Amino acid sequence: MTPSSARVALLVRPVSRRSVTTPVASATAAPSRFITDETGNNVTPHIEALIGRNLHKLPDHPLGIIKSKIEGYFARLDGPTFTIADDMDPLVSAQECFDDLNIPAEHPGRQPSDTYYVSRLGGKAISSSEDKLLRTHTSAHQSTLMRAGNEAFLCTGDVYRRDEIDASHFPAFHQMEGLKLFDPSLVGGEMTRDGWLTSPGCQLVADDLKATLEGLCDELFGPVEKRWNSDFFPFTEPSFELEIFYNGDWMEVLGCGVINSKVLANVGLQDRHGWAFGLGLERLAMVLFEIPDIRLFWTSDERFTKQFKAGQICKFKPYSKYPPCFKDIAFWIPDGFEANDFFELGRAVAGDLVEKVDLVDAFTHPKTGRNSQCYRLTYRSMDRSLTDEEVNRLQEELRQRASSDLLVELR
Repeated sequence: MTPSSARVALLVRPVSRRSVTTPVASATAAPSRFITDETGNNVTPHIEALIGRNLHKLPDHPLGIIKSKIEGYFARLDGPTFTIADDMDPLVSAQECFDDLNIPAEHPGRQPSDTYYVSRLGGKAISSSEDKLLRTHTSAHQSTLMRAGNEAFLCTGDVYRRDEIDASHFPAFHQMEGLKLFDPSLVGGEMTRDGWLTSPGCQLVADDLKATLEGLCDELFGPVEKRWNSDFFPFTEPSFELEIFYNGDWMEVLGCGVINSKVLANVGLQDRHGWAFGLGLERLAMVLFEIPDIRLFWTSDERFTKQFKAGQICKFKPYSKYPPCFKDIAFWIPDGFEANDFFELGRAVAGDLVEKVDLVDAFTHPKTGRNSQCYRLTYRSMDRSLTDEEVNRLQEELRQRASSDLLVELR
């Protein structure tokens, strides 16, 4: 669990199958929900087409398999029933996604270079609680769910972030989050920040959190060596990162912590305490199924989809490796240039055909002080060989749009 520029989540159907859902309009039914003429809108057709795919709800999909295993683990735990939320609307307000979670207005994750906005009334410069956006983490639903009276829940959903392009990053991915509140008679009620952080109740919550998540790791990976690191998240205090020793190396699994008392006070629960965690499903699935490229989760190619069955974790068998095509683009960058804007332009032009974008050279002119950057794009389809003609066409469109949309000066 991390702030939106780094990788978070928090979030309802109880494992007994009571369901809390918010209907999601499909992109084809109501495209104007996401791509509008409102101020600050930066959602592209490529992103809009991903909304509503609900890969986490497919029982034979690697993401659905991981989700089911985690939910099954929590269903067997003693204590409260964890309600499941896996159909919440990805269109949320900045109040829900940021303000309710103590994420300040100046946080980089709130910038349009990092986040897909449907509307941002203050434009690039000003973030407002009324802004509408595609959730950057499932924590965006935490305040809504707690206000509705849910005290133990898991949530899974697709989240959206503008990011770099490589085999482990994609603008849409899936998170699961868990939250559990404790009876005040066990851990205490309302108290000062320092009083709470030094109380036996806070230690009890942290110990319960760590024991629960260590058990989850053993459920997914088998008995493994674990270690805890201190971390920082705006919405938990204290905060932790859990790593496991797997395949000969230490691997981060998730972020978590004791819920920040300010977050609870924001929803009128200043007398309550609890814990929360968040994890990325793709990250776990890529390791457990040995899937090398995050784009594969989104393919409908049966050579991928037919390899997996509900409840089973198996090694992915690569079915092809088509040749890459490399193209470079160099330009002088204007003031305010954001690399994520260029990455997003690459996705808008080439979609999933662009596999990777690397900054291969950066240069500052000794006399003018102007900055130049050169990026190398790797084009590769997962399903077929690309022709020189189509790659050249994509590269030329990217060059033209970089000049017109980003105001770079091509070299």
